[in-house]
Amino acid sequence: MKKLLYLMLITGTFLMATAANAQFRKLSGVVTDSFNQKYPSAKTVSWEDKVSSWQASFLLDGDKYTARYTSKGEWLGSEKKIDQEKLPGAVRDGLSKSKYADWDVKTVVIHYLPEGKEQFGIGVFKKGLNKKSLLFSSEGQLLKDNYTLWF
Repeated sequence: MKKLLYLMLITGTFLMATAANAQFRKLSGVVTDSFNQKYPSAKTVSWEDKVSSWQASFLLDGDKYTARYTSKGEWLGSEKKIDQEKLPGAVRDGLSKSKYADWDVKTVVIHYLPEGKEQFGIGVFKKGLNKKSLLFSSEGQLLKDNYTLWF
């Protein structure tokens, strides 16, 4: 009897979690039109409802991107992973002069922001569970350093 009760509890939890991830809003034509105007040559576009925004994942010139839009079609920003070697010199210099210079780099992401600004997210780690998510300006200034569990 207890096994049946546990099985029902687990099944119910699974079904509720699945329902919680379902999309309740419909993707607006305003959002897709805005996306298509900004990225007319994007391929294999998929959309995800992020509650406060819409996120598009797509390929552009062979690179994987994500872009976020408000429900009114306003572009919030885009990002793509890049190789560490492609970091601008100022950002590489900023990292080398920071207290994380001797940490290992795991991931590098370029963030394209409104008004033509760019920022660089760098995931670093050092022995064990020491993981940080760093955010640099395009001038090489460290803007944020947050602990993280994953990259």
